[in-house]
This record gives sequence, C-alpha cells and structure tokens, in this order.
Amino acid sequence: MPTPVTLPEPWSHSRVTVVVPTYNEAENLPGLVGELLALPLPCLRVVIVDDNSPDGTGEVADKLAADHTGPTGERVSVLHREAKDGLGRAYVAGMTRALEEGAEFVVQMDADRSHPPGYVPQLLGTLLSTGAGVVVGSRYVPGGSLSGAWGAHRRLLSGWANTYVRAVLAMPVRDVTAGFKLWRRETLEALDLATTHSNGYSFQVEALFRAYRRGQKIVEIPIHFEDRTEGQSKMDLAVQVESALRPFRLRRDERHRG
Repeated sequence: MPTPVTLPEPWSHSRVTVVVPTYNEAENLPGLVGELLALPLPCLRVVIVDDNSPDGTGEVADKLAADHTGPTGERVSVLHREAKDGLGRAYVAGMTRALEEGAEFVVQMDADRSHPPGYVPQLLGTLLSTGAGVVVGSRYVPGGSLSGAWGAHRRLLSGWANTYVRAVLAMPVRDVTAGFKLWRRETLEALDLATTHSNGYSFQVEALFRAYRRGQKIVEIPIHFEDRTEGQSKMDLAVQVESALRPFRLRRDERHRG
C-alpha cells in the first residue's frame, strides 16, 4: 500500500490535474474520483475523458462533475468524445485540456483501480525533490509488485514486453510500459503531444521515449499494481499489434531525425 506522504505547504497546494480516460468504467469511476479528491492536495483536479461508453460512464462522470464544485471552482471536468478512438488519443485530449486550464503537474492513470490514488502525493514529492521531468509509478523496481490475481501468463507477457521495449529503444527505465506517471508541465509541452502517433497503449512508450530523447530526467518509484475488480481489459489484437510495432517505428524516426 502507498506510504502516507505529508508534503510541505507550497508543494501541497500545487495545481495537479489527474487525467483519467474511460470506456465502460461506470462501476469504478465514483470510487476512484472520491479517493483522488480526498488526497491532501486541495488544488487537485480531475479530467475524465470518456469515449461514449455504452454503460453510461459519461453520465456518471457528468454527475461527479456536478457534485464536486466547491469554493475553488469545478474540481472534476469531463471531455466527451464521440467514439472509442484509443487510449493514446484520449490522453492527448485530456492532457491538452489540463495544460489549457493551467495545470502545473499532470498525472495519468487508469480508471480500472489498478493504480492506487494514494501514490499521487509520493509521485509529486519525488518529482519536486529530484528535479525530474516525469516520475513513473513502477512495478519493476525494487519494492514494486503486481497483484496476486495476475496469472503466470500475464506476468510473463508484461515482463517480456518491458524487456523487449527496453532492448529496442535502449531506455534506462525498468517499467517503460507503465501507465501511472506524473509529468511536469514543461516536460509535456516539450513533447509536442499533438504530433504523437500512438492510438493505443503504445502511447505510454512513445511519450516516455520522447521525454528521454529530449533529455528529461526520468525517476521511478515502486508501486503495488492492483488487478481490476470490475469491467474488462480493453487490450484487443489491434492494440497489441500497434504496441509491438511502435518501438521500431520510434527508433526509425529518431534515426532519421538525428
């Protein structure tokens, strides 16, 4: 479980925005948003990016936005997209909105409860104390762990994917496919999000690789990764194929650029 972190006063009032893409996460979303807004970060906001979920996630998100408007304004906002257009495009839309609304720091995390919200203060404290451009919530550094619900096949697949991507891109990051990160505003601006190519989960790799190639400091902290308790994985065959091919395309593009 996350270690409770008490941030110094200036840090605790940082403008942190959490971007949460959703597709059929109506059961998970209220609990996740509730935990995020209960963190000792009074300026934290949540941007939900919903891809027209047929289970009513968009309506749940709208109700959460209406319920969480306080003295400091709206703490939850919702981006409604017309169709399921991929995790990468959802993150670009949500991060762009966060930057437009003045976020100093942007967290990306899944809606399926696999990323415990309690780690967010630790991610922020690590970024600010180390001068990093991005901090990764890592399953594969010492102290990191995976849910016991993960079977041997899934563990092997995840471990192989990380080994494969690190080998192709030569990145000194243990959990290069991680989806739980906290970014500094200036780092995201340097990535030129609008020009990213990944539609699906490979966005995680592409964004981190761009940061690495632009000289941004990347720090990993250990997390315990939970398995989802509600809903189903969105990792279909097309997404898996894109994830397998993207590292080679990224390496090719960097060679042409250099």
